Amino acid sequence: MRNTFINTLTALAENNKDIFLLCGDLGYSVLEPFAAKFPERFLNVGIAEQNMTQVAVGLAREGYNVFTYSIGNFPTLRCMEQIRYDVCYHQANVKIVAVGAGYAYGPQGVSHHTTEDIAMLRAIPNMLVCAPADPVEAAAAARFMAGCAGPGYVRINKSGESCIHDPSAQLTIAPGKFLPIRTGSSTAVLSTGAMLSVVMKDIERHALNYAVFSVPFIGHYDRQTLINLTEQFEEIVTVEEHQLNGGFGSSIMEVLGDLYSERGIERMPRVRRIGIPNKFFGMSGSQDYLRTVAKLHLTDDRSDEK
Repeated sequence: MRNTFINTLTALAENNKDIFLLCGDLGYSVLEPFAAKFPERFLNVGIAEQNMTQVAVGLAREGYNVFTYSIGNFPTLRCMEQIRYDVCYHQANVKIVAVGAGYAYGPQGVSHHTTEDIAMLRAIPNMLVCAPADPVEAAAAARFMAGCAGPGYVRINKSGESCIHDPSAQLTIAPGKFLPIRTGSSTAVLSTGAMLSVVMKDIERHALNYAVFSVPFIGHYDRQTLINLTEQFEEIVTVEEHQLNGGFGSSIMEVLGDLYSERGIERMPRVRRIGIPNKFFGMSGSQDYLRTVAKLHLTDDRSDEK
């Protein structure tokens, strides 16, 4: 996913002379194509992510659409003050790209487990949060972020993800829109980020008759889309590789609750949230292993859920 995003950004930078890429002394074997093609629009600021964010804002004020790139927590949690005051308050044209969502860097331990970023970033005014599910959505996210102004956050997995969407498709994504993946009966699964592949494997393994939607943008949901879901489905299941507190599932619950209180919907569907329990898992392991430890699956091998 990271390679697809950067390769797409590199291609876009050919005609978009405002695209500027900053990194925090990483991305080797990934960022070299961009750096080689556009040395005047690439800068490695070193292991100084807070400074990287401030440099990005300075470049944005000079007319650039700036992308910062680093691992998971480092361009996000470490830089929250700079993101809030310098990027979002001034609506700077800065896009933060965090590679290694959730447990993608699981072997490195808790310091590299990116499990609270959605809650923190979506709470800041003017921030647009995007979590593509596969390489096709990652390319679409690069195209969208290259073409929009203002603050943005792109949360991508590490590498080696399979394509859920048709790889030959020129997919278009936009805030508020859900991408239908499969049809089903009374339950709709809303998945964000790379958990979509886990959802699809669970459905196949347990023969679940669930409808599935990918949700690449967290927040700014289309009102009519959610109304339609409550009319079509008895249960909505949200899936994310993020702590339950304040994450994707919480954002869906908030909007549904508001719709119900405003009488925009006649009934509240059952909403089941699947996410990381609000605790630290102080261990190292592969992404798949930690997902299993955190019970990030549609079922606990309950084959009767059909």
